[in-house]
Amino acid sequence: MTRAPRIAQRVEQLLGTAVVATADVAGGDTCHATKLRLSDGTTALAKTAPHVPDGFFEGEAAGLRWLAAAAEHDDGAPVPELLAVAPDCLVVRWVEPVRPTPEAAAELGRGLARTHAAGAPGFGAERDGFIGRLPLPQRPTDTWAEFYAVRRLLPYLKLGRDRGHVTAGQAATVEAVVGRLTALLPEEPPARLHGDLWNGNVVWGGPSLQSPGSPARGWLVDPAAYGGHREVDLAMLALFGLPHLPQLLEAYESVSPLAEGWQERVALHQLFPLLVHACLFGGGYAARAAGLAGRYL
Repeated sequence: MTRAPRIAQRVEQLLGTAVVATADVAGGDTCHATKLRLSDGTTALAKTAPHVPDGFFEGEAAGLRWLAAAAEHDDGAPVPELLAVAPDCLVVRWVEPVRPTPEAAAELGRGLARTHAAGAPGFGAERDGFIGRLPLPQRPTDTWAEFYAVRRLLPYLKLGRDRGHVTAGQAATVEAVVGRLTALLPEEPPARLHGDLWNGNVVWGGPSLQSPGSPARGWLVDPAAYGGHREVDLAMLALFGLPHLPQLLEAYESVSPLAEGWQERVALHQLFPLLVHACLFGGGYAARAAGLAGRYL
């Protein structure tokens, strides 16, 4: 590890502790990640990005605190400890990466079930957020079907069309499914969701200087948290292939069984992340979303 002066100085301002060394961390489309070794022995991760929207890092920090409350009080899935947040930076305690194991996936499944069961005041959140750098509308609605339609599918369908990444035919197919959501989606009390729970936002971590001897665990990072239907988090985990997903799902259901027919709704709840990816990256994501939507017509 060397020392990146600008990032080191910013973190020192926030933590009041000297940064001994820094190292770039690979991965991430939105932010620059830096591993930090501090003079007090702590290892941390700083996320920085130029020209982020107002409230970007503060929103992530609020999500981390909300999920951490479920971890602390309800034995929910763990999240890294939040060390500092500012408009231009977020700092969390480092999680030392290890290879995932079936046992760690099962533990994460049980913890995620308890996080979801910690609940939320309603479908949505107190303030809008971000998914990647895209705005994430969060204003609450009375039912999950309405929220999924007007806060998740339709906004990104419109944005995808405006950016030329969604064709008229693809949009028409998704819109037809939106008209059937009340019949297709079972109502449940709002769950406490991570909100952007794809494979890349699960860090498999093992023993570290901060927790010597601890077993490997799955840690939730980079949340876009809100109150919603728990099947959304699980569908997103399946979309890009979480390691040992069958073990996670079996353990999840041992704590909190899912509603009948949930397997048939996985593709329905994958429409949201696919449309987000279509807005961000174009490619074949819109066609994939339309293909899944067609199953429900």
